[in-house]
Amino acid sequence: MSKFRKESGPDTPKSASTAGSLADINISRRGMMKMFSAGAALSTGIISLPNSAWAVEAAPVQGGKLRAAAANSSAADTLDPAKANNSGDYMRQYMFYSGLTELDTKLIPQMGLAESITSSDGILWSIKLRQGVTFHDGKSLTAQDVVFSLSRHKDPATASTAIALAKQFASIKAVGLMEVELKLEQANFDLPSILGTPAFLILQDGTKDFSKAIGTGPYTCKEFSPGTRTVGERNKNFWKPGLPHLDEVELLGVTDPAARVNALLSGELHFVSTLSSRDVKRVNGSGTCSVLESKSGMYSDLILRQDAAITSNPDFVLAMKYLQPREMLLKTVVQGFGTMANDHPVPPWHPFFNKDLPQRPNDLDKARFHLKKSGLVKPSLEIVATDNIEGAMEGAQFLQQLGSQVGMNLKVRRVPYDGYWSQHWMKHPLGYGSVNPRPTLDMLFSQFYKSDAPWNESGWKNAQFDQLVTAARGERDQAKRKQMYGDMQELVYNHCGTIIPLFISALDGYSNKVKGVESYPSGMMMGYRFTEFVWLTA
Repeated sequence: MSKFRKESGPDTPKSASTAGSLADINISRRGMMKMFSAGAALSTGIISLPNSAWAVEAAPVQGGKLRAAAANSSAADTLDPAKANNSGDYMRQYMFYSGLTELDTKLIPQMGLAESITSSDGILWSIKLRQGVTFHDGKSLTAQDVVFSLSRHKDPATASTAIALAKQFASIKAVGLMEVELKLEQANFDLPSILGTPAFLILQDGTKDFSKAIGTGPYTCKEFSPGTRTVGERNKNFWKPGLPHLDEVELLGVTDPAARVNALLSGELHFVSTLSSRDVKRVNGSGTCSVLESKSGMYSDLILRQDAAITSNPDFVLAMKYLQPREMLLKTVVQGFGTMANDHPVPPWHPFFNKDLPQRPNDLDKARFHLKKSGLVKPSLEIVATDNIEGAMEGAQFLQQLGSQVGMNLKVRRVPYDGYWSQHWMKHPLGYGSVNPRPTLDMLFSQFYKSDAPWNESGWKNAQFDQLVTAARGERDQAKRKQMYGDMQELVYNHCGTIIPLFISALDGYSNKVKGVESYPSGMMMGYRFTEFVWLTA
């Protein structure tokens, strides 16, 4: 759940420390041709999902080594999908593992390791597995591997970041060598999308050692050094014909934004994540590199804790919402690489977006009105922010200036990014968070807004909202679903203690020698899966 610009996150990147070495850059490359993988187009919530066909357009020339950099790196880097909580983890794990489904460029779930996923009622699901898939050690994929991989998220001892989602799994059992029966606590027609997220990548039955990765993914693990680098070699037995194109991928952790950009422009790196909008002109103007913009539901948000004296006052919350300089942030901070938000987490292009909610403007008179109504006299508060959350420092400084004009005494406290998510996020009355895009609104609301959500940033609790989240999962009628999600947006808009000024585009940089680059709304770096699809020209 980050963000992507400078790795942020409600996937809670715990810390970012040592950047990997950029030495030894002599890389051999060979020319390659493009090959596409095509899948049947499906609509979210469909009950029966047919098999996707992986079609080869032309026999590609395979080869080459690609060097890439994620924006985060620490000793907590992991190969365990249950522990992954930032974009670097996701990129690394997609090198080595595959999921039952995969989200395409329109966030539609396509079949992955599953050959089909079907249900007649949204509660009892049959998952039939693809034949002939083998793990890196030669073992064949079976239903028991899937049962193990999904079940471990329900065990509190696993400490899975997806435990809230896995609570929906009432039972998981093998009903044959290649078929799994998954029963939910209640109907949820978003299950195929949920199974396409990083947490639910499939492991080999009984896996306990995560110093290496024995998966079914496009690369085998040659090296994993937490806080430094990960190296993968092409899996010659990958279940998608012709993929991947590269012989080897080296993924570094480079937390310094300037170091990432400089290494890209010098040719030391081929692909880097989370550029600043300030870097776009320089990269695009280099003649050797380009910028990949991925519009998504990613956002940085100002958190007003509902368990603190001043920030729990509903009129103070509204005053802060009317102080937001949204247009200024869009134009100056992200330089247009974003979309105006309206204090709820659903972007305007989403099919369930509630267009009837009036856009909340920057209005100092209304801010003064609500501050006076709150009964608070010149409230004094500290806004905790860090540079590596896009727009946090700038937004805090704008609020400090605007707050002084309406009778607030707001101070800005800049803290290091290293350790931000463990030491500061959600731990102060007023501070910033950052949330990665989610493939379904149910996942977004369940993980960040429901009363029992593991990352309920403001500690907001609303029984009506909770009931709507639960009811919408099992509603098959899309018009009724849209109404439910519209009502949820209205509740967040009016009552929640999180303020969302913008949706921010993910900006990644890549060498023009890298081909096959495409935007994915599911996250930066082609939905974290760039290593599977890209290739290098000579």
